[in-house]
Amino acid sequence: MDGTIKLLIYIGIFPGFFFLSVYATFIQWVDRKLSAKLQNRVGPPIYQPIADFIKLIAKEVIIPDNADIILFKSLPYIALAGILTSITMLPITGSPLIKFEGDIVVVIYLLTIPTVTFFLAGWSSTSPYATLGSMRVMTQLFGYEVPLFLSIAGPAIVTGSWSLYEISKYFSQNIWLIPLHIPALIAALLSSQGKLERVPFDAPHAKNEVVGGQFTEYSGRLLAFFYLAMDIEMIALAALISTVFLGGVGNLTGFYAFITFLLKTSVVCIILTFLKVLMARVRIDQMIKFSWKYLVTLSIIQIIIDLYIKLK
Repeated sequence: MDGTIKLLIYIGIFPGFFFLSVYATFIQWVDRKLSAKLQNRVGPPIYQPIADFIKLIAKEVIIPDNADIILFKSLPYIALAGILTSITMLPITGSPLIKFEGDIVVVIYLLTIPTVTFFLAGWSSTSPYATLGSMRVMTQLFGYEVPLFLSIAGPAIVTGSWSLYEISKYFSQNIWLIPLHIPALIAALLSSQGKLERVPFDAPHAKNEVVGGQFTEYSGRLLAFFYLAMDIEMIALAALISTVFLGGVGNLTGFYAFITFLLKTSVVCIILTFLKVLMARVRIDQMIKFSWKYLVTLSIIQIIIDLYIKLK
């Protein structure tokens, strides 16, 4: 019984849904405020993301006539469930709730589920704009998924483990390895930007091209939970990058591990914000070409470096 209660607290309150929602909302505000400052604008007040969420929750949910009602309604929650499940394998306050050899592959898989739901959201809406946005989502998937996985493979090879917790401990004890993984870190950051559909890879929901992309027909609480899922996914990807490339929380536990987690994930999110502000949108074909030509190349170079370190 005690184990069940602990599990429910972990998933529902801390470091689960409640904490991640609050932290993701705060990071969204930092992202918007920093973007505004870099563009010489004032930016929103700190409560604006919460106000936007409440406003969406209060609005009516409108479902297109030809849409699959069950699928249409369930997709935002499926996306959120996939992301929250991945969090259970990421070290936040020390050892994660779930850890095993190969959990890094499962986390990558779980973080792919939201992208699939984005595609299904547009496809099931039967709107031309939503359908076009969903096709762009799946096209981008083939552009960033491979370099993201390859970039993470390097640290796993040099560590000799496919466990996120073991990789985190290894890099925290061998800090000199962190600068050697800058090529893979760059590839992972840019791939994450594509996974989050942020500038310059925001073609799936470019407002001046396809209205709202795959979410064109979504409204009310369903749209609110889709946005919340995307904000929490940003935290999950930042935690993944921090764990694999920056040593994560290492051997720390409790309060010190939590503060380390906040600091490192915040730094990663701020870097993603700078990438968004400093770059202009690219076309889908440019994104695919860039990913396979440069990001995959960087990741393969990193794997070669790590194989040399491992065999030396």
